[in-house]
Amino acid sequence: MITPQEIKETLSKSLPVLLVEAQDLTGGGDHWQVIIVSPAFEGKGLVEQHRMVNEALKEAIGDQRIHALALKTYSPVQWQKLGA
Repeated sequence: MITPQEIKETLSKSLPVLLVEAQDLTGGGDHWQVIIVSPAFEGKGLVEQHRMVNEALKEAIGDQRIHALALKTYSPVQWQKLGA
């Protein structure tokens, strides 16, 4: 099992992040929704953004601490357009 804090720390070590929110979707600690805002996503498509996050979390995914991962990724510009 992985904690929201571990997810945030892992992503922060791999990517420059402005915001990371991790929510346990089932209460079991292995199905997560993560919202991440990073300037590293600027100019990149959604698939590439998700690959960057998956790469950062590959250890936790590989050892099954994360079984399912729903991602919402945004560049700072995209995030501002949402009014967040």
